[in-house]
Amino acid sequence: MLRTTNPTRPRAIDELLDSKLIARLGQLDLTSRKIFAGKLKGERRSKKRGESVEFADHRPYVSGDDLRHIDWNIYGRLDRFFMKLFMEEEDLSLHVVLDCSESTDCGNPNKFLYMQQTAMALGYIGLVNLNRVAVTAIGGQFVPPGMTDKEAAELRLGRAGGGSGVPPVGEDTSPVYNIRDLRGRRRVQDLARFLCSLRPTGGTSFSEQAKRIALTRRGKGVMVVLSDFFMKEGYETGLRLLVGRGYDLFAIQILSPQEVEPDIKGDLRLRDVEDYDMAEVTVSAPLLKKYKQVLAAYCRGLRDFCARREITCLTVQSNMPIDSLLLDYLRKRGLLR
Repeated sequence: MLRTTNPTRPRAIDELLDSKLIARLGQLDLTSRKIFAGKLKGERRSKKRGESVEFADHRPYVSGDDLRHIDWNIYGRLDRFFMKLFMEEEDLSLHVVLDCSESTDCGNPNKFLYMQQTAMALGYIGLVNLNRVAVTAIGGQFVPPGMTDKEAAELRLGRAGGGSGVPPVGEDTSPVYNIRDLRGRRRVQDLARFLCSLRPTGGTSFSEQAKRIALTRRGKGVMVVLSDFFMKEGYETGLRLLVGRGYDLFAIQILSPQEVEPDIKGDLRLRDVEDYDMAEVTVSAPLLKKYKQVLAAYCRGLRDFCARREITCLTVQSNMPIDSLLLDYLRKRGLLR
């Protein structure tokens, strides 16, 4: 797949999501196949009984109960002690992992832009529903506001001084950029600025960075990995590290239409944008047929791997309208309601 020439780089939330879609997103909420008990009291009802402000039920008093929770109105009528029970509320975390390797910067529509839009939409839904939101970008580069892509490229190549403004976690050769512990509608712009500052560059070690994420993530909730999953090292180890430990894992594979139906032909010299491996090929009808078979088998293998580990996997193309992905596909798959 050929890299996108001069791709559109969004600079603000209105260049990621239009106002009509944002209005519809406010009616959605995150959900999970499990019940998660958070450290903070959020907006999510639990099956457990706790001490929130919403009344749930009564039960008879037993020795040792907190006297502050006795229902004195019932005592006045029945001359018996009953305890007031309340509906405990849940704090659900959303953690989005965004693949910023250079293979995502291709296609028309651009795959990386589609991933940015999806991450922004999911983050917006989480924030307006008072969930804790975090986004981790694996690989790529963080370009501070005001810096041009040319200046960022010079910085990456070591021809300019200074830093990126957001130091990566771990080794510089395999950076992880993140924004975490966002909560509430007022943090929407912070999330938008972070996503708009990311640039896909180079390759990444998915397993190494998944290990870092697994060791540092907080709370319990939902984790969504946005990637094309075209990783020479394989995706298996990384997904194994991310699954479980209090998180429902969703793997959303995003492909461009040109990857599914290539529109190239003839004698070509191809270079891998991530590790610069070279290959000379003659694109013919039989080769394209074989390519489609291999791609279908690869995607099927990803889905089978995820199904065996209770990971929800979804493959979409970047020309799918973002509202269809959110309002249809992700609602059917149990991520949104």
